[in-house]
Amino acid sequence: MAKTKTTETNVSVPDFIESYVENDQKKADSYRLIELMSAWSGFDPKLWGTSIIGFGSYHYKYASGHEGDMPLMGFSPRKAEFSLYVYSPIPEQEKILNSLGKFKIGKACIYVKKLSDININVLETMATSTVAYLNEHHECACRYH
Repeated sequence: MAKTKTTETNVSVPDFIESYVENDQKKADSYRLIELMSAWSGFDPKLWGTSIIGFGSYHYKYASGHEGDMPLMGFSPRKAEFSLYVYSPIPEQEKILNSLGKFKIGKACIYVKKLSDININVLETMATSTVAYLNEHHECACRYH
């Protein structure tokens, strides 16, 4: 079975941002997301894999037997846009998704160009309801924090 590539590392998150993010606005937005997600999750940021800044963790296991750990919430400051890992397909989020602002959605994340394009209060609701969902459905570090 393949080993999961996205694992928690010991790389300094500020060092990663300073070396990886070229745009000053994206750097400022990255530090703001760290501040917000730290407050919402109660966890310090950790670099996962090569470019995901994650907060807390949970353990997943699929019916296929594949299992691993992932952050409770997080983001990646990719060149074109941010990938926000705060979304769960639950009714509460489906109801408020259209209030988020200017974004695109993928299978597991929300893409935004800059924080000023979205409603931070809606993002907070999405992030915290995702933590609650993960806590209910997975072995979650949020139970012990």
